[in-house]
Amino acid sequence: MIEAARLADPLVQALVAAGLLVAAALIGNWIAKEVLLRALRMALARTNGDFERESFLRIVRRLANLVPATIVQIGIAAVPHLPTTLVALVRNVTTGFMILTLALAIGAALDWANALYVRRASSISRPIKGYLQVLKIAVFSAAVILVVAVLADRSPLLLLSGLGAMAAVLMLVFKDTILSLVASVQLSSNDMVRLGDWIEMPDFGADGDVVDIALHTVKVQNWDKTITTIPTHRLISEPFRNWRGMVESGGRRIKRALTIDQNSIRFLEPQEIDRLRRLSLLAPYLEAKEAELASWHAARPGLERDRVNARRLTNIGTFRAYVSAYLAWRDDISKTMFMLVRQLPAGPSGLPVEIYAFAASTDWAEYERIQADVFDHLIAILPEFRLRLFQQPTGLDLSGAFASEDGPHLRRIAG
Repeated sequence: MIEAARLADPLVQALVAAGLLVAAALIGNWIAKEVLLRALRMALARTNGDFERESFLRIVRRLANLVPATIVQIGIAAVPHLPTTLVALVRNVTTGFMILTLALAIGAALDWANALYVRRASSISRPIKGYLQVLKIAVFSAAVILVVAVLADRSPLLLLSGLGAMAAVLMLVFKDTILSLVASVQLSSNDMVRLGDWIEMPDFGADGDVVDIALHTVKVQNWDKTITTIPTHRLISEPFRNWRGMVESGGRRIKRALTIDQNSIRFLEPQEIDRLRRLSLLAPYLEAKEAELASWHAARPGLERDRVNARRLTNIGTFRAYVSAYLAWRDDISKTMFMLVRQLPAGPSGLPVEIYAFAASTDWAEYERIQADVFDHLIAILPEFRLRLFQQPTGLDLSGAFASEDGPHLRRIAG
């Protein structure tokens, strides 16, 4: 009789029913995550791609949380002697939990979609990570509004109407997001930046490869392996250099000058021209130039009697011709891109002879090797043309001057 009276107690009935409901929710959770999910894993074990399988199972695992929440939401009405307000509160909380679970599952699905997309070749030029992040922001914003509306037991439309009055505040809060979204669209539509591009942005100290393009930031791995984070919208509002065109062209520019001592520039003597014929790269130029000069002198008889009036070869002009022939001879210098050997305006440091050409490789180390080989050879061959490089005098130059036969006189002047 006592046991029957206890079981008839409303509080005891409510506790027993609540315990059974919790047990049913736990059993449902176990069945969903341990039985059904394990069976699904075994069914997908034969499919190719561990990454796709695990990502899909992660989404299903999140959705499995809906099972115990649904059991609690439906079964709470069957628990006797509970206040109406408590039943409504439990239902609102479980509904909010289900909304949040769905939002998390959608976010995981968007991450999965981005991970699948980046494995395509077109993802390099058309990344979608920024757009997916906007969708995630929209999904979680809607989830927050719905959760607050459910917990407050009010219509979401009332919250949205209140948010309309806060539009100015929201615009201020989400200013960077809006700017970044617009910048992401422009970067993608105009193909300004891709993953893997080498970009330079000195204002941010960025000089390296783009490793990530997100909604708010673009990450650049610099050559010293540090990471620079650039706001996405700054790539639209500020200038930066993208080296993609150089990489795609297959050649990298060489633009460097040799500064010639102007005191070493002069006309070539006949015996010096004969000596330069030994250079096989220069022989065709000398033959063509001598034929041109002979034709010119034949049309103007008498001028070559005085060497002042005659046209003659210079060592600097012959050197420029040799440099052009040498660059055209090298296999590691591009033959399809622009090539030029020119003189720049003379200055206090001498006469610059600039080489403008393109190495046939964009690899950094190979490019530096080609450039160094070219100038190693040209610097070493200069004495054959009786030319000298200009450089500022060093202590060794001064000591040589003082050690000459005029050394005592110079020492007296210095003293």
